[in-house]
Amino acid sequence: MIGASAGGVEALMTLAEALPGDFGAPVFVTLHIPSDSPSLLPELLSRKGKLRAKHPEDGEAYKAGVIYVAPPDQHMLIERNGRLRVVRGPRENRHRPAIDPLFRSAASAAGPKVIGAILTGTLDDGTAGLRAIKEAGGVAVVQDPADAVYRSMPESALENVDVDYVLPLRDIPKKLSELLGQEPPAQEGSVQSLEAMMMENRFSEMDPDALQGEGRRGHPSAFSCPDCGGVLWEIDEEDYLRFRCRVGHAFSPESMIGAQNDMLEQALWSALKTLEENAHLSKRLADRERQRGHKWMAVRFEEREKDALARAEAIQRVLASSTNEVPQPTEEEVSR
Repeated sequence: MIGASAGGVEALMTLAEALPGDFGAPVFVTLHIPSDSPSLLPELLSRKGKLRAKHPEDGEAYKAGVIYVAPPDQHMLIERNGRLRVVRGPRENRHRPAIDPLFRSAASAAGPKVIGAILTGTLDDGTAGLRAIKEAGGVAVVQDPADAVYRSMPESALENVDVDYVLPLRDIPKKLSELLGQEPPAQEGSVQSLEAMMMENRFSEMDPDALQGEGRRGHPSAFSCPDCGGVLWEIDEEDYLRFRCRVGHAFSPESMIGAQNDMLEQALWSALKTLEENAHLSKRLADRERQRGHKWMAVRFEEREKDALARAEAIQRVLASSTNEVPQPTEEEVSR
């Protein structure tokens, strides 16, 4: 199982080039890609390496020596019957395909036989999935953050998962081959944890019984889902917190903050538009009242125009800044 995001195309091509032609296991890859454009990744990986790469079909039986790449706008899931599901389930960590559903489904399907690897990428998709792999007895491999083009995903995995191997990208293919030659660990996850993973897999598959049922992990939080507005459930896994709503949208801590920031930005643009329209209308009304000789009404509308422009200017500074932190008012603004 391999998950990557920003910088992942080059990393995956490097990895595919180094994998031997007789690699004795299927390779499953999820890369964050735009949902509205075709993916050329299977073709690129096939040309670069000795293994054939492809987008799987829903229900396809997987086999060793093939690289299966999650297609655009679809989650790729592993089933216990040796087949793949390719489904347009709810977004997880603001992505579809997402890494967590692949890793979690593999953990529940194959337990200690699973090897999960997190490569370069931003934010923290894959961390919860790698935790699931470890919980089921599998092996966790992470690209050395110092070697990654984008280090956020590897760093998140290292901070929140008991990782087995931290390696530069060039050493990961060799380590994967070595691990295949070893007997998988005897330790398996608890029945309770595996049942919880399987329940979340049903959310990813849009299973109606799971979506409508009352049995779900965690407890209702004070937060609403950025994607649908529904209540988010908090899933507190000891030292790692994540969220999932009733219809299945899931968020890691970093993706939750990112989604809230996007909502805030949209609200700020809407407020800016309304304030500018308000200022324009107030100016027109002030000019109209002054022409009619109603000076006191003109002054009133001019004050409204100034207030709207001042508020709009403050919002413009927020939108122009690199963060959504509200800037402190200047001395001139305080004295108004």
